[in-house]
Amino acid sequence: MMLTQLKPNEKAKIVAIEGGQALRQKLALRGVNEGTFVRIISCQGPITVEVDRNVVSIGRGMASRIRVVKV
Repeated sequence: MMLTQLKPNEKAKIVAIEGGQALRQKLALRGVNEGTFVRIISCQGPITVEVDRNVVSIGRGMASRIRVVKV
């Protein structure tokens, strides 16, 4: 399942980032890496998630390349 398919307040673990080095680097700078746990805050417009007590907004294009598993 992709990050864009989750609903607010659902928690998930990132299992894969399906993109090139540039995408991985942009996400890593925001604390979004494989193995990281996230909680969806908002799905309106950009996807807003909580990662390690930080709030991060990710564009839908980037979020559609992040594969997750619900926890």
